[in-house]
Amino acid sequence: MKRKLASIQTVLAIEAIANADAIELARIQGWQCVVKKGEFAVGDVGVFFEIDAVPPDEMRFHFLWRPKDGTPIARPASFRLRTLRLRGVLSQGLLLPLRQFPELPAALLPGDDVTESLRIGKWEPQIPMNDEVDGTFLPGVPKTDEMRVQSLPEVIAELTGRPYVITVKCDGTSATYGINRHTGAFTVCGRNWSLKRGNNAYWHAAEKYQIETSLARHPEMIVQAELVGPGIQKNRLGLQGIQLAAFNVYDQKNDRYLAHDEAGEFLRSIGVPMVDVLERGECFAHDQASLLSLAEGFYDGTQNEREGIVIRPQTESISQVLGGRLSFKAISNRFLLKGGD
Repeated sequence: MKRKLASIQTVLAIEAIANADAIELARIQGWQCVVKKGEFAVGDVGVFFEIDAVPPDEMRFHFLWRPKDGTPIARPASFRLRTLRLRGVLSQGLLLPLRQFPELPAALLPGDDVTESLRIGKWEPQIPMNDEVDGTFLPGVPKTDEMRVQSLPEVIAELTGRPYVITVKCDGTSATYGINRHTGAFTVCGRNWSLKRGNNAYWHAAEKYQIETSLARHPEMIVQAELVGPGIQKNRLGLQGIQLAAFNVYDQKNDRYLAHDEAGEFLRSIGVPMVDVLERGECFAHDQASLLSLAEGFYDGTQNEREGIVIRPQTESISQVLGGRLSFKAISNRFLLKGGD
């Protein structure tokens, strides 16, 4: 499911903030964000912008990056909505009154996506490597992107009572390896594009784990992994060299993801490490609060906050809420508050 960076949402609750006269807390979906006191009441509808949203450089958004002295400046190139702590409470995203967006149709309903209508961009981390784009992503292969549990909290009910597995989300960059079904060529991709063979971490990892040789024997299989190590993000795992932590194996011949255990067996057979399992059980009973709590912690052997967790059924399943694969993530709020991406 495509992430709704800007959408029409209903205020579910308004809560006071201690020692704050001008602001209060609004709850939207599974998110909470600080708003001006009295600007919203329970049941009101507004435009909600999720974290990582990049608003256009328009006057109505200038207050987000204007210096305290009020000097008007252009939107900084690195600006995005981030997780903040204001007056001791967590604020994630931005809620603005619908009246500020007269260009939107009057017939919009809660949940409607207005990302494109309002020209909202998505912030993407820039990996400081000399990667050269070779072409498009592997044809027919899904790109890697999990929905945050706060965006669609109702997805939790779809997994409740079922066998599940929760894995650690590594803080790196997405890498996809496979044989192009049209050309027969071994292809290495970043998040959105294939990359030329060369002196970069994506291809170094392919060579380190001999993925090209392995997939030549299994041309139907696509390996998707987090690429981690020195020079990638802030190397929060504290690694000495480039590594992979695989989280998906996709069978492009049969158009399906392998189940967790099936994927693990295949990855062991080709010598590619899998992401660590944090929790596994036969009856999923978490709620949003417990998942966000479980997401917090340190990467093994470090004092660095881990990015979060990924939650899935042990056997692949389709989600009616997500409109696709039943798989979602919970990102650690401690990680976000400490500058995580």
